[in-house]
Amino acid sequence: MSRSEKGISLATLSQWQLIGLRFRRHRLAVVAKFVLLVLYVVAIFAGFFAPRHANKEVLDHRYCPPQIVRFSFSDGFYVNALHAHRDEITFKLTYEEDRDDRIPLGFFVRGDTYTFWGLFETDRHFFGIDYDRYTASAPASRPAGADPRDARGPTPTFYLLGSDQYGRDVFSRIVYGSRISLSVGLIGIAFTFMLGMTFGGVSGYAGGLTDVLIQRLIEILNSLPRLPLWIALAAVMPKDWSALTVYFGITIVLSLLGWTRLARVVRGKILSLREEDYATAARLIGASHRRILFRHLLPGFTSHIIVSLTLSIPRMILGETSLSFLGLGLRPPIVSWGVMLQDCRDIKAISIYPWLLLPVVFIVATVLCFNFLGDGLRDAADPYSAR
Repeated sequence: MSRSEKGISLATLSQWQLIGLRFRRHRLAVVAKFVLLVLYVVAIFAGFFAPRHANKEVLDHRYCPPQIVRFSFSDGFYVNALHAHRDEITFKLTYEEDRDDRIPLGFFVRGDTYTFWGLFETDRHFFGIDYDRYTASAPASRPAGADPRDARGPTPTFYLLGSDQYGRDVFSRIVYGSRISLSVGLIGIAFTFMLGMTFGGVSGYAGGLTDVLIQRLIEILNSLPRLPLWIALAAVMPKDWSALTVYFGITIVLSLLGWTRLARVVRGKILSLREEDYATAARLIGASHRRILFRHLLPGFTSHIIVSLTLSIPRMILGETSLSFLGLGLRPPIVSWGVMLQDCRDIKAISIYPWLLLPVVFIVATVLCFNFLGDGLRDAADPYSAR
């Protein structure tokens, strides 16, 4: 295809098609989009992808280390059983691997019962212990007991990322915690979008005293230190609020402090577009100010708004994580990545059980993916610029 033919073909594409074409060339952004898609699918179907319930306690398996999933043609996927031992002198808890006792694993197996989106109960899990095969094969070293899925009996050890101080599966808690940590960014962005678009649009379109007052308000909010202000607003929330109310309260707190950057972007674009010919023509034919602002001006830079919102989501996630880690945000029994990190405030526990820090890996990966996605969208927002 010649350069002129290529130019003609590009000229026939719409703005969104050009953005999509340029975005696909940003390989890192495409990979980040795929990773985020996987994370959100896992969060939506958390009960299905988590091997256990998030708050299921097995005290006999406290601080169980991560187990390596193995494969053999005879046994398929399996892990070697771990048996706990406590030193009589130091009282240190250690685990020994029993290679003769293999715990079979499988896909779409039965496990803990959970409610699927409040619609129906099921016990199917994507990956976990195959209890049918487990009960069928019983070596002499394995103690006999009741149903192995019952936490009160001799339950098998399968902890992909280890367990915490109460014997709860860290991987399952990370999966369940993703529902809160990932959704708080999206819900917070919805409030940020409304506030930023409204205040930024009115400030840029009206000008004069209205613009001055809104910009001084934005400067005051931007001058306040974020973390102390988050802590102060979170501390105002009553202690007797339900878990769901606290969740929405934290989301609103983060939104009230996150709309200023979007408002600045919207104001700058409105100032450059309000004197365009199509805006002047709309005023001359009698269109209302509201119609000109929200129907003609704001849609003109939708791609820039999407980029700004995408880059704001990581700040929402980090804000919730910070507040929950400090004990001022979400509280147990709610499970989020920030709540899980409350166990990491004891440096002795981290030095002995480093797998408790694994939620940090998911937080960092999510924030980086959103940043890469935002960079890709930002580069694709101007499809006519030279690469």
